Amino acid sequence: MRPTEDSYRFQGLRKKLVDIIAAKGITNEKVLQVIGKIPRHFFLDSAFGEEAYADKAFPIGEGQTISQPYTVAYQTQLLEIEPFNKVLEIGTGSAYQAVVLAEMGAQVYTIERQKKLFELNKNFPLLKKYLTIKFFYGDGYEGLPTYAPFDRIIITAAAPEIPEKLIAQLKPGGMMVIPVGAGDVQQMMRITKQANGALKEEVFDNFSFVPMLGGKNS
Repeated sequence: MRPTEDSYRFQGLRKKLVDIIAAKGITNEKVLQVIGKIPRHFFLDSAFGEEAYADKAFPIGEGQTISQPYTVAYQTQLLEIEPFNKVLEIGTGSAYQAVVLAEMGAQVYTIERQKKLFELNKNFPLLKKYLTIKFFYGDGYEGLPTYAPFDRIIITAAAPEIPEKLIAQLKPGGMMVIPVGAGDVQQMMRITKQANGALKEEVFDNFSFVPMLGGKNS
């Protein structure tokens, strides 16, 4: 069961979590404010309790994880979200990252390939208040060409290489944030699509994500 009560104790733990990720180098005030606002324990089984506010990833079933808060904040900061940006997220998972993006002011289109996780989120009461998030069950490598182009694309799984189909769905001037690498450790990259279609690639810190897989898993 997922919890639905947010106590002062949990709110205090969120403030501590914000201090931890700020000390690690997250400087975007809006990102820190949003992390401090969202009840992360709602996205995990109630058995996690206060542990939900540790700065680490946790399993959520189907071989997937809820990312470490620092990682969520890091990718969000790199995205440089502006109000009403149209954002494609590959890998909904627990929907925590999607809610962070929505709180940042984005219109979020998020794809999950694991049917059980997709169904779980359909029945997640907290998500009912986020009308700016649209959920899709599908193959992340295909993206959502019907809804393209996107201002931003975020990939929350390790891609062995930059997916060309997703680059094609990015607006000129748009950015993609993606962990790239086939091994246990990936490099976080930000790819900016120039007006002439050329790509500017920036390489940042190393992270470890679950692999990005193609197809759908029923």
